Amino acid sequence: METYTRSQLALRNGQDKPEIWVAYKGIIYDVTKSRLWQKGQHYEHWAGQDLTHELKDAPHTETVFDKFIVVGKLQL
Repeated sequence: METYTRSQLALRNGQDKPEIWVAYKGIIYDVTKSRLWQKGQHYEHWAGQDLTHELKDAPHTETVFDKFIVVGKLQL
């Protein structure tokens, strides 16, 4: 599995590159095809970031990531 830096993840924010990625617990997911992540924003959350600490405030559990393709790992 390929490893990406936080800087590489940040470029996949829906603005700088066509891909829209988010990270959760060290895994990077491609959410590009999700209608909920259009333009790189999902409610108060922004793509291109590690959302691990933000999920506790979400109305869903981490299983929401099961439907997205894993792109790689986030370099810690």
